[in-house]
Order: sequence, then C-alpha cells, then structure tokens
Amino acid sequence: MSEVEVLHWNPSRIPGKVGKVLAPVCGHVDNFGDLLGPKIVRALALQLGIDTSRTARSTRLLAVGSIVKLARSGDVVWGAGINGKSVGTEGDYAGVDVRAVRGPLTARWLRDRGADVPDVYGDPGLLASTLWPETSRRIVTRDYTIIPNIHDLAMYRDHPNTMSPRRSFTDIRSRILASDLVIGSSLHAIVIAESYGIPARLLRSETEPPFKYEDYYLGSGRSTFRVADSVCQALRLGGEKLPEWDAQALTDAFPSELWSSFPTVR
Repeated sequence: MSEVEVLHWNPSRIPGKVGKVLAPVCGHVDNFGDLLGPKIVRALALQLGIDTSRTARSTRLLAVGSIVKLARSGDVVWGAGINGKSVGTEGDYAGVDVRAVRGPLTARWLRDRGADVPDVYGDPGLLASTLWPETSRRIVTRDYTIIPNIHDLAMYRDHPNTMSPRRSFTDIRSRILASDLVIGSSLHAIVIAESYGIPARLLRSETEPPFKYEDYYLGSGRSTFRVADSVCQALRLGGEKLPEWDAQALTDAFPSELWSSFPTVR
C-alpha cells in the first residue's frame, strides 16, 4: 500500500537503544516544534482540497524542522532545514527532490552536496495563521511568555512566565496568542508568534548553534536580527521586525501530486 510518511524527529526520552525499547513506557521527547510537520501537511492538504487517504506513491516528506540531514534519494523536502550541529555532515543529496527549504543557508548546504534547490524559502510554521486563523478578538492575559528550546528548558523552568515546549501545539498556540511578546530559544515559538503578527525576540540558546535561527530569519526576508542574551534584555529590545515573506511561493511549492485523490467539490 502506498504511503506518504511525513518524517519528523521525536525520539525516546531515554537516549540510545534502551530508550527505543522503553519508549512505549517512558514516552517520547514530544517537542512541539518537531511535531508540527505532520500537522501542517494535513491542514494545508485539507485547505487545498487534497484527500490524503489515497497516495500516488510511497515516499517520505520532510516538512518542518532541522531534519534535512536525514533525507535520502527519492525523499521530498518542503520547508525543512539543516541543524547547525549537522553542517559538517557529508553525503550525496542529488537524488533528493527539493521543493522548498527553510532558508538560504540550508539551500547552500544542499547544493554543495549535489541537490537541485529552488529559491523558495520559508518555515511552514509561518502558515499557521492561515491554517488555524483566529476567529475572535485576541485577549491578552500575559505581558510576555518565555518558550525555551527543549535543551534549554532546565535554565528557565522556574521562571513564572515559562511555558514548556513539550506542551501541545494547541496549548502553546493559545498561550502565544494571549501574550504581548514571546521570548525564546525555541525556534518554532518564534515562528508561530510571528505568523500571527505577535512580536517575538530570540533568546540566545546555550545548546543550539545559531545556524538554524539565522537560516530562518534570512529565509523570511531579514538580513539582520539581534539575539537577546537574557530575558531582561529581550524585554528591553521588544520584538524583532516581522517577516517580509511571500507565503504564496511556499504554498505553491507544496507537493500536492504525492496524493492521488482530489475531491471534486470543496
């Protein structure tokens, strides 16, 4: 049976082979940003009138997240990126079908390894506001919210304004929409906030290289950005300027033909 697998990163909370065995009991990392790919693909397909229950061919789709390193020949990449921890990885990516990537740094990385990459940039998380639009007046209950990268969470866990990136997308989206400012080293906390036009300021990560953040800002039309070294500095700086970006180009690059059935009426 043909299947389109939307690849995403969600390992066991316990690393290594033991973790794989114990995952059903101990659970997975469940970082909300890494789980966005399948959600966004399903929501956009529904919006475009695509029936994803029938597929044209078996393939893997890499959409959202710093998972491009995992791509292999025959895979389709739409909006994913490379992680700074993986920039030294070598390999032949000539057989990867690239439709769009998060930003120009990922594009260069793939081209250096043989891939044909179009100049279509943007994190699909920026489509959130069109896929899940606000239907009522936004009510602000928090002056700011901190959402750290999953690996930085311990540093901010005790701060009263911190929200764990392991919460569900629905919870995090609601919290972002109730905030005047989002501060964080979680890339997708920044992305989702900016999708809804909510000011956001990147907080320097103690664990993540700057590569993916720079890739995102460049891919969304911003050649300069400032990283806050602390929550206090982020509050002083306020939000970064919002993206200058063409959502239509990313939507047009969506690989609709992977699914074989289109309803006649929407």
